[in-house]
Parts: sequence; structure tokens; C-alpha cells
Amino acid sequence: MTNTLTGPDGLARCAWVGDDAEYRRYHDEEWGRPLHGDRALYEKLSLEGFQAGLSWITILRKRPRFREVFAGFEPEVVAAFGDADVERLMQDAGIIRNRLKIEATISNARLMLEMADGEFDAFMWGFAPPRRPRPATLAEVPATTAESDAMSKALRKRGFRFVGSTTMYALMQSSGMVDDHVVGCHRAASD
Repeated sequence: MTNTLTGPDGLARCAWVGDDAEYRRYHDEEWGRPLHGDRALYEKLSLEGFQAGLSWITILRKRPRFREVFAGFEPEVVAAFGDADVERLMQDAGIIRNRLKIEATISNARLMLEMADGEFDAFMWGFAPPRRPRPATLAEVPATTAESDAMSKALRKRGFRFVGSTTMYALMQSSGMVDDHVVGCHRAASD
């Protein structure tokens, strides 16, 4: 498998990007860049949970609608959602209509609000591993790590749902807790 692909703009990117323009934008502007803030990390946690079993591009394309129907992922608003909101969301073709994931997103907001302001950010970033050597190939990029296992276990202990280790490693990658841009990727060269 090729580790990087050169886009129409002449830039080499991690090969998982393929030729999709939205994936290129996401790769270049978001993936692997440090993301902080309780609300921002709650959104990332929620979207990664919705992604479980699906491709990330599906979530990325639906993200504007997710943000709209989940009130910008403001935890205080989502935590107040009730049964009528769940039913409303189950009817919205613009999002992933999975009752368990919708209910988990609401429940996770409530659990997050039990933490002090800024505590969720510190909690999540507390699992970020020390910087490690950049992967030379996509085959060197793990699906889980000891840190994602620990994050998953700690979140589950607090009652969070849809926070398996693979999902949490994807969150770590997307929020910049780890940087898995492979050698040869233009983003890897920007260190």
C-alpha cells in the first residue's frame, strides 16, 4: 500500500485521504492539530462515537447537520435533551440515526457537565502519550495503544458510552494528542 498520495495541488498527504477534497481539507487543517476546550472535545467525542462502524468521511460530510441538530454540541443544551429530542433526531436523515448513539451523546453531555469547567479537557489530554517517532508507513499506525485503552477504561468507569479503545485512538489522532502523519506527508514536514 502506498503511504502517501500526491493531490492535485502537488502536496503529498497520508494515503488514507484519497482524492476527496473534504478529506484533503480535514487532513490539512484539522487532523493531528492540537484541539482544546471542553465543548470542542465533547463534539469530537460525540462524532467519533457516531463514526463507530462507519467511515469518517460519512461523519465529516454530515458534521454541519450534526452541529445544527445538536445545538453546536453545547453540552449544557444537549444534556437537557429529552425523549422528544431523541425522536426528532431519529427522524433526521441528515445525521446517523442510531438511537443508542444519540442517547449516548446526550448521556455523555450530562456526565461531562459533572466535571468542573476545563476539567474534561485536562482529563482527556491527561492520556496523551509522550511524543513518539513519526510512523514511516501506514502499517506502523496502531488502531489502539495503551493510552487509548486507559482513556477508554477511565471514560467507561465514569459512565461514558461509545468510547472503545479504537474510537478513543481515533479521537487522539484527530485532536492532535498523537500525530500520525506519516513520513513524506507535507504535514509531517511542517514539524
